[in-house]
Amino acid sequence: MEKYALMAAAFGALAITAASGLLIIPALRRLHFGQTIKEIGPTWHQGKNGTPTMGGLTFYLGVLVGVVLGYTVLALSVPSLLGGWLSGTSVSLFIGVLTAYAFGLVGFVDDYIKVVKKRNLGLMARYKIVAQVLITGAYLSSLYLNGTLSTIVTLPLLGAVDFGWFFYVLSFLLIIGMVNAVNLTDGIDGLASSVTFVVMMGFMFIASLLGNTTMALFAAAVAGGCAGFLAWNFYPAKTFMGDTGSMFLGGTVVAVAYGIGRPELLLFMGVIYLIEAFSVMLQVTYFKLTHGKRIFKMSPIHHHFEMCGWSEVKIVSVFSFITLVGVVLGGIFVYVS
Repeated sequence: MEKYALMAAAFGALAITAASGLLIIPALRRLHFGQTIKEIGPTWHQGKNGTPTMGGLTFYLGVLVGVVLGYTVLALSVPSLLGGWLSGTSVSLFIGVLTAYAFGLVGFVDDYIKVVKKRNLGLMARYKIVAQVLITGAYLSSLYLNGTLSTIVTLPLLGAVDFGWFFYVLSFLLIIGMVNAVNLTDGIDGLASSVTFVVMMGFMFIASLLGNTTMALFAAAVAGGCAGFLAWNFYPAKTFMGDTGSMFLGGTVVAVAYGIGRPELLLFMGVIYLIEAFSVMLQVTYFKLTHGKRIFKMSPIHHHFEMCGWSEVKIVSVFSFITLVGVVLGGIFVYVS
């Protein structure tokens, strides 16, 4: 019956997300919640000025409905799989969902300040980091108290390594870094949602392989939400997810990875997120060291390929394929380890 729970989560999220766009996107347009395109970006992006942003709200409801549907089917059909409503894996699911929405709330505030308060930089960086640190601390503490957090990590070539207290330092850096990396990936039509769809499909299969059904249905719901959102976000986009959506997706990615006890998989599954983040770090560092020279024509790296003449659809296709390769490698790593 597990497959029916996963199907309920995925298709429920897809249907609600796609349908909610019929109401939310016109509402965003009436409220004049349009995206302001920065002048430093590709000139052809200026035609996107005014496209409704904060469209990530569409999959907020979709993912939640998907999780509830999938969990209900699972609980009613095979309660033994859950070990009770308050089993460790079930609590990890609830903790992960709450964490994703908490990160999404930070993104929502950031978008609200940009769009409504007309402050293009949005939420000040120091406040954003403080909020992310608090959410990460609460998340890790909750998993620890739930007894589902281990400091032992399986690494390629090294095997199982117990990081002890240093695990928490690394986790803070990894979680906050990954959430912001997903945010950076949201730069062209359909990119973040397509890449995250592939990532979540991979996590769904891996979680099932590991016997963690609850996190599998969470991944299925997020994958369905991404697919439903693509109906509105694929090129040419009718709405952008904004930080409202991208930070929520970042929260789901880390929540599923930690929820199945395999945070090291982010190095495989999140390869595009990491490339996007490192391209920005390299660009900024090189620019400062060379007093104005650049490695890339523009960062994050998806804009570099745009400036090289790649279409947005081609970039999304290539980046999604690279993500698929990372997902397959992650799956092989889990299987052999």
